[in-house]
Amino acid sequence: MTNPLPAWSALQTHYEQIRDEKLRDWFAPANDPAPTRAERFTFAGAGLGADFSKNRITDATLKLLVQLAREAGVEARRDAMFKGEVVNPTEGRAALHTALRATEADAPFHAQIAAERAKMAKFADAVRSGAWTGYTGKRIRHVVNIGIGGSDLGPKMVVHALKHLELPEITSHFVSNVDGADLWRTIENIDPEETLAIIVSKTFTTLETMTNALSMRDWFVKHGCPQGELAKHFVGVSANPAEVVKFGIAKENVFEMWDWVGGRYSLWSAVGLSIMIAIGPQQFDELLAGAHDMDKHFREAPLEKNLPVLLGMIGIWYRNFFGSQSYLVAPYSEALHFLPSYLQQLEMESNGKSARLDGKFVDYATSAITWGEPGTNGQHAFFQMLHQGTTIVPIDFIAVLTPEHPLADHQPKLLANCFAQSEAMMLGRTEEEAKKIAGPDKPELVPHIMFPGNRPTTTLLVDALTARSLGALIALYEHKVLVQASVWDINPFDQWGVELGKILGKVVEADLNAASADVKPHDSSTAALIARARAALKR
Repeated sequence: MTNPLPAWSALQTHYEQIRDEKLRDWFAPANDPAPTRAERFTFAGAGLGADFSKNRITDATLKLLVQLAREAGVEARRDAMFKGEVVNPTEGRAALHTALRATEADAPFHAQIAAERAKMAKFADAVRSGAWTGYTGKRIRHVVNIGIGGSDLGPKMVVHALKHLELPEITSHFVSNVDGADLWRTIENIDPEETLAIIVSKTFTTLETMTNALSMRDWFVKHGCPQGELAKHFVGVSANPAEVVKFGIAKENVFEMWDWVGGRYSLWSAVGLSIMIAIGPQQFDELLAGAHDMDKHFREAPLEKNLPVLLGMIGIWYRNFFGSQSYLVAPYSEALHFLPSYLQQLEMESNGKSARLDGKFVDYATSAITWGEPGTNGQHAFFQMLHQGTTIVPIDFIAVLTPEHPLADHQPKLLANCFAQSEAMMLGRTEEEAKKIAGPDKPELVPHIMFPGNRPTTTLLVDALTARSLGALIALYEHKVLVQASVWDINPFDQWGVELGKILGKVVEADLNAASADVKPHDSSTAALIARARAALKR
């Protein structure tokens, strides 16, 4: 890194000193006789617990990481965001997703947000009670959320996670992919007379979303819904109400998005209408309350005990000093199945940048590749590589202590796997231990059953998967993104990288449908792909 901050240089020196140290030695009674390591590196906030003790850190490491956060201006960037200052300079915008869950009357846009949420609640109650009906008078039993990116990933993740709170009379569906199979697999199993579609798009021009929305509108008409009755089956969430009305949605059924909330931070807004219908306005308020709890913790807790700061800075430690290219999110909860995919967008769309705020290019690594799968499924898929492969991948284990389902006897098995995996990642298996297992008759087996260990993990503990605890967990990762962006001196609130493909996609689509003489020139590879696809589409 060019012209590093003092703490960065100190961390580099510190890394050279401890990089070959072993976690199992730090936990050994000789080095931790009390023992106190787990206690010293376990913190709590907003109802969540975080055990950082199985990370390759010492007290000195944590002190230097917190010093780096201060020198990089994490506190100033945090405070500017909460105040509604322009923290997205490339688009000249604030980033006020935190205002969506604020309870203080002086919070930015408080009255506007409260009015929109009241409108959402009134509509959600009407759908949930059966007062809102389709064109034949039947109650709504299927809600189809049509969006993509933040207009899909957040609501889908939350509704799946809180399914135990879902109204049983209504089933939620989520359609995002422009591949017709996504929409078709949904509509072939539902009744249009009992279906409500929520079209979510900030501009109401997003290719994938509007293609699916138009196809769904055609589906309603084909199945007998008169054009004049379509408004009973469609509502829109957008920052472009004129386009929503033009589509055929009644003006009173347009819910507002604002340009000061980015898509991947928007589930707290009207983008979460499908969430509110699924779990009800009261539980939606609990979701917001949990996020607000984490907002307060992020603003008020000392950096030394601040969960988003510690989570973010330990990520910096591995990305920029150990050179780790990815990190894994492993929720030991099937309810959190979609959390890794949600975090992929949140982290990589936010911090997958190479230009600093001053317009100069970085000469250091930014966003790590985010990936994951729920436990215990991952153990039977890719954990082999995590244990014995040549790549070190830091892991966030997420454990929910109390089940949200009645099969309580499964929970000890689930938690045992989670805790044992983090222990195994830390301990490994030495050559001496492997020899004892292999026995004298099979010395050739020893290299294959040795584990290097020293693989870093963080364990996040959630007492129970409630709307409130889920809100806090999501906000924890949102704020982690800001912490890391501050250190990397990048803008986590824009996403220019998605634009070029969209622009070129329109050109290619036109070429796929054009007469041969009208096809635009492309590189030889793209031209050949277009030609082959044109031939297939004409069959």
